[in-house]
Amino acid sequence: MVTEFALEGDFIELHQLLKLCGVVDSGGAGKALVSRGAVRVDGAVELRRTCKIRAGQVVETGGVRIAVMAERRPHHP
Repeated sequence: MVTEFALEGDFIELHQLLKLCGVVDSGGAGKALVSRGAVRVDGAVELRRTCKIRAGQVVETGGVRIAVMAERRPHHP
């Protein structure tokens, strides 16, 4: 399953991203998942629960792939 996440701001912490995308039920569960080495960021295992995820990065865990995109802002002429 591939999910796109529109990032608001410069970054989101990894455990919060997992929560907001519905991979886990809480931030605490997200931290536990990361601590177990079950999450990859850009293909590498990430063990830092509060790792800052930025636009352009890809997070993967348990068959879920989250593509983090820059927030789409309306174009003002």
